[in-house]
Amino acid sequence: MFALPETLEAMINLYGTGVAMVTPFEADGSVDYAALRMLTRHLVDNKIEYLVVMGTTGESATLSSDEKRKIFDTVLDENKGAIPVIAGMGGNNTAELLNGFKQFNFDGISAILSVSPYYNKPNQAGISAHYTALADASPLPVILYNVPGRTGSNMTAETTLALAEHKNIVAMKEASGNMEQCMEILRHRPNDFYVLSGDDALTLPLLSMGMDGVISVIANAYPRNFSELVRMALGGNFKAARELHYGLLGMMNEIFADGSPGGIKEILNHLGICGTHVRLPLMNVNPSVRAKLIALAKSYS
Repeated sequence: MFALPETLEAMINLYGTGVAMVTPFEADGSVDYAALRMLTRHLVDNKIEYLVVMGTTGESATLSSDEKRKIFDTVLDENKGAIPVIAGMGGNNTAELLNGFKQFNFDGISAILSVSPYYNKPNQAGISAHYTALADASPLPVILYNVPGRTGSNMTAETTLALAEHKNIVAMKEASGNMEQCMEILRHRPNDFYVLSGDDALTLPLLSMGMDGVISVIANAYPRNFSELVRMALGGNFKAARELHYGLLGMMNEIFADGSPGGIKEILNHLGICGTHVRLPLMNVNPSVRAKLIALAKSYS
């Protein structure tokens, strides 16, 4: 196991690979809790560093509060404290999120991942005020999440760096795909602030630039190989990391070709871990993408 940088030793350990867990569903649309347990065990047994539950990959927008609570309880019970569990708690209604903090049972949860407000398209001052309110109220460390492709707005490097000074904001999941912006954040971040990749296919180059790890989608299916890629890169063994990177690159791109998490669920179904079902308004991937994904998975395994 790799060692934490000295500046991060005292913090929650986000160094390495976290997995943005999917939510398995039955054919009738109900949550498949047996498959959720199987997925949790698959990830824990294959030595990832932490779990992220109820992020956007978990289709949290289509789940009821009761379902979310049962999903958290199921993952926590199956994990049995083996690795940290991070809760996805984001939205575009700041007041509702703050009220949710008061009602949520945080036992067993190590941190909160909160996506930048979507649809409203707030300006940078609004994004900053939103996260400051969350961090002030949160009983746990907060991880920022910038994903303009989903939210419709970008959190700039300047906004990120200002928020990084908040004592309860400990990390950023960066999924803008903007390498210059990533470098600006990495160049000026505080020593005790993690920067994590939110793009599987860009993780290797981002690690070479100084990122501390990743919150991954492809690692739902291939946790051991992808986390080993990350460990190798963090340890400076880029030659070995490149081999794993290029072995997975086709799938890392194709799982997003017709919507996420439909793509990764096709791979998970091929591996016998869960079904392909998603909830409306999402649909399963089209037959062409499905055929490509299964061919890639067969050739990889």
